[in-house]
Amino acid sequence: MVHVPYQGAGPTVPAVISGEAHVLFATVPMAIEPIRAGKLRALAVTTAMRSQVLPDVPTVGDFVPGYEASGIQGLWAPKGIPSEVTDKLNTTINAALADPKFKEHLGEFGNTLLPGSTTEYGSTMINETEKWTEVIRTAKIKLG
Repeated sequence: MVHVPYQGAGPTVPAVISGEAHVLFATVPMAIEPIRAGKLRALAVTTAMRSQVLPDVPTVGDFVPGYEASGIQGLWAPKGIPSEVTDKLNTTINAALADPKFKEHLGEFGNTLLPGSTTEYGSTMINETEKWTEVIRTAKIKLG
């Protein structure tokens, strides 16, 4: 397999649909509509568990035990922002994530919502950094 770099994620789905490229790693939200339209075929998801919107699609971990790679999005602010501001943002965001209509809307695109505290999010980021640092070290991947 040959890696073909594209200018961002946007052009990759059309490249596979047109046959310019043969496979891609895409986020479920990015690929769900072409999958639903029958223009793309989902082979596997990289998350630890199957996607709620693609329940018949296996995980990579079904074939490669222990494999898991999830994209995590969060809200970031400048260092030194007052804790009352981060607490208010966290409370507001968690309330939105608990709203049934919002959860359903984001879930339609394959998003899994992870409400929590800023401390929990920080721990998740530290754990992810450690995990991928070990992958890079073990595979002797050269960056840059």
